[in-house]
Amino acid sequence: MIRIAIIGYGKIAEDQHVPAIRGNDELELVACVSRRKAAPEGTPAFASIAELRASGIEVDAVALCNTPEDRPATALEAIAAGWHVFLEKPPAATLGAVAEIETAASEAGVTLFASWHSRFAPAVAGARVWLAHRTIASLEIEWREDVRKWHPGQAWIWQPGGFGVFDPGINALSIVTEILPTELTIESAILDTPANRQQPIAAELRFGGRGIPAGARAIFDWRATSAETWAIRIGTDAGPLELVDGGARLRVDDAEVATAGLDEYPGLYTRFADLVRTGASEVDVRPLRLVADAFLRGERRGVEAFED
Repeated sequence: MIRIAIIGYGKIAEDQHVPAIRGNDELELVACVSRRKAAPEGTPAFASIAELRASGIEVDAVALCNTPEDRPATALEAIAAGWHVFLEKPPAATLGAVAEIETAASEAGVTLFASWHSRFAPAVAGARVWLAHRTIASLEIEWREDVRKWHPGQAWIWQPGGFGVFDPGINALSIVTEILPTELTIESAILDTPANRQQPIAAELRFGGRGIPAGARAIFDWRATSAETWAIRIGTDAGPLELVDGGARLRVDDAEVATAGLDEYPGLYTRFADLVRTGASEVDVRPLRLVADAFLRGERRGVEAFED
């Protein structure tokens, strides 16, 4: 059994991480750490990693579900304790921070897993296989959702390091970097930023790269109060492919393709257990690099103030 503690116990930990850990026979949830000492019923709770270490509870690994800004310091503290580390997405607020964590994990000989949960959606693996030898003729990503529904009152997400609409948008980027047979670059970006916020509420990206057709783009929008959409549409020399519902369903030539396998978070934890067991790490920063490049290339366009 891999004895695991959750660091940062909020909605995502409660809804996704706890059930996935408890549903995996190789994992045991032994503790949670958060400032408010929250945890599932029956699980010991602590306010800090130092408190957890002092408790004498045996820990092999941690899942970091705190904010991207807080993860680097927490990850380094966990690595110093000799624990394997699972990073929620995005792995940190900057590429440099991820590199520092990766170096520390390598030097300590512990597993580091920078997870991208949308890559483990049921239809993603099938899409990757189908696209492997195709020529890409068109690419459109449409990711529209209601921020008030998914991130109510979360002020940190609008602050520097909080990503704004790229918090969900990076999920789409994690899928396309996994399934496309070629690499993407950012040619241009428009970042719609509310007058009272520091991070964008919507963005339009234009892609380039070898084998990427002109007009390839992504639309991310947090202002959808109805008809939320999480779709990736790819035209190819063998017909169109569409991933819908965030990668849960796959259509090829407008026909539904059956999918099989685990859901996102159970799949993530199965992968993490495999990495720990084999002494390997997995740190793919391509989705984060695309977001960083979008900020570098982005034209900031002011839009009306946003209030929760």
